[in-house]
Amino acid sequence: CHTARVAGYVLEGHVPASDVRRLLRDRPDALGLAVPGMPLGSPGMEQGGQRDAYDVLLVRRDGQTSVFTSYR
Repeated sequence: CHTARVAGYVLEGHVPASDVRRLLRDRPDALGLAVPGMPLGSPGMEQGGQRDAYDVLLVRRDGQTSVFTSYR
């Protein structure tokens, strides 16, 4: 539902701005970042003090993913 292209990278989902800044600073060889689902507490999904644990995934060019940042 939330997709963007920034400096050649794709962002999908509720990716925190701090992770976008880190992506642009470090410039990994990847397609971009994704946050699956719509976890409570992620940007745009604030619900008072409720927070879900979630991972921001780095999507590599071969389609594999790895955890870029974990929010707990």
